Amino acid sequence: MEYVTLNNDVIMPILGFGVYQIPPDKTEAAVTNALNAGYRSLDTAAAYQNEEAVGRAVHKSGIPRNELFITTKLWIQDNGEATTMQAFETSLRNLGMEYVDLYLIHQPFGDVYGEWRTMEQIFNDGGARAIGVSNFGSDRLLDLILHNNVTPAVNQIETNPFYQRAVENELMHTHGVQHESWAPFAEGKNNLFENPTLDTISSEHGKSVAQVVLRWLIQREIVVIPKTVQVDRMAANMDVFDFELSPQEMAAIADLDTGKTQFFNHSDPEAVSQLSGVKME
Repeated sequence: MEYVTLNNDVIMPILGFGVYQIPPDKTEAAVTNALNAGYRSLDTAAAYQNEEAVGRAVHKSGIPRNELFITTKLWIQDNGEATTMQAFETSLRNLGMEYVDLYLIHQPFGDVYGEWRTMEQIFNDGGARAIGVSNFGSDRLLDLILHNNVTPAVNQIETNPFYQRAVENELMHTHGVQHESWAPFAEGKNNLFENPTLDTISSEHGKSVAQVVLRWLIQREIVVIPKTVQVDRMAANMDVFDFELSPQEMAAIADLDTGKTQFFNHSDPEAVSQLSGVKME
């Protein structure tokens, strides 16, 4: 495993396991298998509604808590100072944990500044070893940095070969914010797994396209959290530390960038309305 050091000196694995879209009744088994495969960083969220299953798998694993890196996130409906603390305490209860390693604002909507003030308190009190954001564009991220006391440790954004986020990456690097990728495989959109460039590179190294994509992100020093419920793919996704892409191969992948999201644009009013309307029961 390789690691990154966050801006508050917390160490984070560069490769973790995500549980987005894994149903709650399948999450415990998936996380158990991931832990058995060697993953020690787990990424969940209140909105995924599977925090309890993640917590059960962790506790049953017997792995010491200090050997794990647990991330969860605050959903939009819990925006504001008072509700943020309540939501955080609910997540801790769901996980059955006394702290998380990383707590993120899930979406850049609602009272994010009230949320951030409460998250600073959570951080200062030791409830979260690091705090950060998710899906923040460069403008929203910089505004948060300039007008608050604690700089986000992480910004988790869509990042894949077709949407590489070079501008956002440069801004994060400048301000000491760790870039983290969600949807590294673009969920197979745009025929990623059949892409000729990626396929040629994978053949050169005797690796899969998925492994090449993960290696590309790791070499850019971007944290990545691939998701799968298949045990063989969990193992394959971990098997990316024994090869290196050449500068020419990195450049070839860079040429795949379309500069466009494969999912939705967080600056699009329709997306803002749609995401803000999602309420958890």
